[in-house]
Amino acid sequence: MIKIYHNPRCSKSRQGLTILEESGKPFEIVKYLDDNLSAKALEEIISLLKIKPLELVRKNEAIWKSNFKGKDLTDLEIIEAMVQNPKLIERPIVVNENKAVIGRPPSLIVDIV
Repeated sequence: MIKIYHNPRCSKSRQGLTILEESGKPFEIVKYLDDNLSAKALEEIISLLKIKPLELVRKNEAIWKSNFKGKDLTDLEIIEAMVQNPKLIERPIVVNENKAVIGRPPSLIVDIV
């Protein structure tokens, strides 16, 4: 089943949700700010996205700038930072079986649904 990791306060995330609704396919909404993702779940998502953990970080967030920017962090430390501060995770993320995309721009979601 398709999953969208969604933040209702984010316009790109809302646009991604609309794309899924219009596809007519069943999907699950994961409000990752309410139900924190585990390190294992983030590792799986990062693997499906075929990116490094740092590429999933919202580097303009105040949390990142004040606590992590400029530090030499391992991939596991970056993942742990996202687990502890889910606001740092780029959004929306859409996963469909063995494919995933970050919906920036949201039109990228169409390629995997």
